Amino acid sequence: MKQYILAIESSCDDTSAAVLDEDFVCLSNVTASQNVHKQYGGVVPELASRAHQQNIVPVVDVALKNANITRNELSAIAFTRGPGLLGSLLVGVSFAKSLALSLNIPIIDVNHLEAHVLAHFVKDDISQSVPDFPYLCLLVSGGNTQIIQVNSFNDMQVLGKTIDDAAGETIDKAAKILDLGYPGGPIIDRLAKEGKPTLEFAKAHIPDYDYSFSGLKTSILYTLRDKLKENPSYIKDNMNDIAASVQKAVVDSLLDKYEKALKKTKINTIAIAGGVSANSLLRERFVALGKKYNCKVFIPKFTYTTDNAAMVASAGMFKLKNNDFATLDLPAYAR
Repeated sequence: MKQYILAIESSCDDTSAAVLDEDFVCLSNVTASQNVHKQYGGVVPELASRAHQQNIVPVVDVALKNANITRNELSAIAFTRGPGLLGSLLVGVSFAKSLALSLNIPIIDVNHLEAHVLAHFVKDDISQSVPDFPYLCLLVSGGNTQIIQVNSFNDMQVLGKTIDDAAGETIDKAAKILDLGYPGGPIIDRLAKEGKPTLEFAKAHIPDYDYSFSGLKTSILYTLRDKLKENPSYIKDNMNDIAASVQKAVVDSLLDKYEKALKKTKINTIAIAGGVSANSLLRERFVALGKKYNCKVFIPKFTYTTDNAAMVASAGMFKLKNNDFATLDLPAYAR
């Protein structure tokens, strides 16, 4: 019988369920987003966990119907165990355990960050190409920035990581300063296309391949404060240029370190993952970097950049094929 895996993702503010077959072909990927957080300028954990409780049953139901399979055809259920918001994670973990127990099938715990890295193996059709191991992945999500050498699905070496803030947090902070709303990343990206990077911001000088974005956040704040002293309408008059400057500063910081790691490892397959990988300038520059070093470049579809269950299913399918199952007493973890 063909193997199918159901995956559940509930680490933050999106409730998602997906079904993959044994060839990693995505049969469904359903996500319910929570708009309630926009008025607060960020995710409110208690509201997120309550929304997950409301959404998880219908989302899983639709995912199974879209995949055109029944619960009894499932081989295993994968779930995001962490990291993330503990209350949100508990909803997905508890639901996965209960459903698996009722169906008498195994459960598979998945690390949220590893799922992002393995999102490149999700296929929309059987002929789609996927990375060869090893590959060098730049993981850039809202709260994480890492350079990871991916030797296999269960052998990942972190070469560099942020020592404070992440790239996504920096962009969101800039959007908040500019009063652009939440989430700020897509708005900054859209405005930047109409502007020019006219501002220079201070950049961190951290050894090796680690990142630091706290100084950049401070530099953005102080630079705009000084500009407003000179011209109270500066932000309003130069919004597009400010967005372009912020975006360039973040992308420059990301790729400077990544290129150093690429030259050191001499790996010829490169990939980006995480929510910030949806940024148009980062994608453009990443493709150019691949051409410069004659590398195979893998950039996920927009659907698989943000938090979604298809990437969890991908990581879960690797574990299923390896008979790497979890026990029912495994707790969720926030960090």
